Amino acid sequence: MDSRKICILGDFAVGKTSLVRRFVRNQFSDRYLTTIGVKVDTKVVRLDNDRELKLAIWDVAGTDTPTELFLRYTRGAAGYLLVADSTRADTLACCTALHDALTADRRAIPYVLLVNKIDLNQQRELDATAARQLFTDALDCLDSSALTGDNVELAFQRLATGILEQPRENCAGRVD
Repeated sequence: MDSRKICILGDFAVGKTSLVRRFVRNQFSDRYLTTIGVKVDTKVVRLDNDRELKLAIWDVAGTDTPTELFLRYTRGAAGYLLVADSTRADTLACCTALHDALTADRRAIPYVLLVNKIDLNQQRELDATAARQLFTDALDCLDSSALTGDNVELAFQRLATGILEQPRENCAGRVD
């Protein structure tokens, strides 16, 4: 079975770790624990035509500034999830800075943009429709919720499919 490294990226407290926990374990916790450095989980994704892809998911500590350490953690990734917080519109600018740094550092790789925490509708400042206008090269831009699970599985599925559709010579992030 093929394996690929992917990263989940975004500003502090946008819900990256909660999204990974929802995807990998189908659990949610409202306790906030800051990720220090990187945390790695794995999960096999079943795609259409009975294809499978094992994802090594690197949950990279939140940052609004793409440092050299941030770029080191992302090297070798075959794709990434970029996460903004629907209750903090400024986190979209952070996504832009991280995406621009990754694009400048290496060739373009597949990614999906998530506007997370849509369950907090009363505090909402941002949605995927607005974000889509800035991230036209994304595989998809989705509203999501780690709390309810809305579009979490779909985001990882879309990313895995996009990775497998890359030409063979562009297969970065192999973990075989």
